[in-house]
Amino acid sequence: MSSNDGYLMLATFLVPLGAAVLLMLTPSRERSAIIAITALASFAMFVIAVYLFVSYDFNGPQFQGVKAWTWMENAGVLGERGIQLKVGMDGIAAPMVLLTGIVIMPGTWVSWKLHHRTKDFFILLFLLVAGVFGTFVMLDLFFFFLLYETAVLPMYLLIAVWGSTRKEYGAMKLMMMLVAASILIFTAIFAIFTEAGLGTFDLPTLFAAEFDPRMQKIFFPMIAIGCGTLGGMFPFHAWSPDGHAAAPTAVSMLHAGVLMKLGAFGIIRLGFQILPEGAEFWAPALVLVGITAALYGAISALRQVDLKLMTGFSSVSHMGYVFLGLGTLNVIGMTGAVLQMFAHGIMTALFFLLIGGMYDQAHNRDIPNFSGMAKQMPVWAIFFILAGLASLGLPGLSGFVAELHIFVGVFRSYPVVGGLAVLTAAITATYLLRMFAAAFFGDFNPRWSHLREITWAERAGATVLAGSILTLGLWPAPWVDRISTTLAQTIPGVAL
Repeated sequence: MSSNDGYLMLATFLVPLGAAVLLMLTPSRERSAIIAITALASFAMFVIAVYLFVSYDFNGPQFQGVKAWTWMENAGVLGERGIQLKVGMDGIAAPMVLLTGIVIMPGTWVSWKLHHRTKDFFILLFLLVAGVFGTFVMLDLFFFFLLYETAVLPMYLLIAVWGSTRKEYGAMKLMMMLVAASILIFTAIFAIFTEAGLGTFDLPTLFAAEFDPRMQKIFFPMIAIGCGTLGGMFPFHAWSPDGHAAAPTAVSMLHAGVLMKLGAFGIIRLGFQILPEGAEFWAPALVLVGITAALYGAISALRQVDLKLMTGFSSVSHMGYVFLGLGTLNVIGMTGAVLQMFAHGIMTALFFLLIGGMYDQAHNRDIPNFSGMAKQMPVWAIFFILAGLASLGLPGLSGFVAELHIFVGVFRSYPVVGGLAVLTAAITATYLLRMFAAAFFGDFNPRWSHLREITWAERAGATVLAGSILTLGLWPAPWVDRISTTLAQTIPGVAL
């Protein structure tokens, strides 16, 4: 990867910001122009994300394509670098950038059928995506937090205005919990800045700084809880299933597919890479939280009759695997955690795309009300079953690759917990296979004879996501090479 690729990293969040500005200047009645702008912007984000992932050289330096522009400099408080708009990418950020590029394109396509304040919806959606991309590529702690919050704040309006069911309740619950969590992150960031005493928010500089072990043990939990709340960490996950159930389709896709990973990414970037001794001290707690979330989410999903709520609790369970893998403190387990972030992001985005496509016609998501849907909507059913098989960890699909790494890493460090993780996988298979039997097979319910196949845009989006599931499942080397190399080089104390 060349240094000029830093301009493309800058473009990852300037393209959606530019598209949002163009949309602001476009009259709401010009629907064709709105569709054209969003189509070009989403495709550009997808192409840039794929290029950056492919061009990352896992045999090269940790951060590649680094570019920096000074934003604020004050010799009395800040060093010569001060606050910079600094971009760069390592092997952990590379798959997250790719994940975002893959999810936003289908998310844009399926949103074209919205007819209520379409322009406003896309402005907020692209602001959210700009924040996500910016957080993944930012190497300055100040801008990292600014863009992290930019990714979170549009969620309130996106759910409250365009959502369904208990949308005001879901939006308010989400916003209150995430803003409260951000206070912890904000406090920890300024503690890190002050303790380092270097007068800079530059992340690579802070990675190399020496922090007092006691300070690390105090502030690592603040980062873990603050970022982990967005990641669906138990017991701070309560906003997540309600948010999933109330959000419109594209927002559910980005919410579960990308935003929850932003929280886990924050724990790695701010916790493990800046405060490694604090991470080592609290790693057993992460394992405990992770396995609790995995079991709790799977058992809760087993009890749900609403497809979106089932998928929401399933997301809590699968994100539990992420925290479990991070807590192992060995390369294979932590590699599995990052792989799980990507794998779950793709398959849950596919789940929500398909649920949204069906709900727009049926206005019902209760599993007991359906049967024989494979006869009425065979293409929809095939994509849904593929996503379900990936979720339960079928070999050859993305979920298996991620869970295999996590299970091996957990058994190395905590054999009993490893056994519980395998039990969780069995529960996951139970609720998914039971849902398939109830909704897709058996006698067709004539109540749904008016349902038609998902639209061409939904089919195209589902194809992109299904292709990503198969690619990671059948050829995981590009992901594993980038992730494992970075983890081994950059997180002190991690075991091989």
